Amino acid sequence: MRLTTKGRFAVTAMIDLALRSQNGPVALAAISQRQQISLSYLEQLFGKLRRADLVASTRGPGGGYTLGRDSGSISVADIIVAVDEPIDATGCGGKGDCMGEDSGKCMTHDLWSSLNDKMIEFLDSISLKKLADDQVAKGISIEESPVKRAISSVPVVKPIKVTAPNSVFALGTAMAK
Repeated sequence: MRLTTKGRFAVTAMIDLALRSQNGPVALAAISQRQQISLSYLEQLFGKLRRADLVASTRGPGGGYTLGRDSGSISVADIIVAVDEPIDATGCGGKGDCMGEDSGKCMTHDLWSSLNDKMIEFLDSISLKKLADDQVAKGISIEESPVKRAISSVPVVKPIKVTAPNSVFALGTAMAK
């Protein structure tokens, strides 16, 4: 079994969301910036997570995503399955036709099938809350207040009032005075 970036990014983004959603909805742009994950990719993942009721979305100014249920009841397996990440070590996708349609299972099918069961059991035993708590224990810094959107951190500079003539004619008039 190989876990692709889809599963890795979904779990990472959900940990980020679990750490910050107590302050209100979390913008995907903020998760994207903190975790260095493409915003469009996050939008695709969160669409799947929302359909699986793992997250809830809030529209409008100050909107974003919150957890769809308590972080203690969301497992890593729930997240990975929600984003369509296959957890399968068999060569046949669990169908039992490893040797071909008429030949049946290969000699190692049961081995890989039991590995699938163990992987799912392991991932199902780890909650999102545990992963978030582990990050807090490691000393990750979490902003106290949510990042305000649509407000620039650069101070507004008033335009300079220019009293110089703005045309040749105005220059001639100014020189004649």
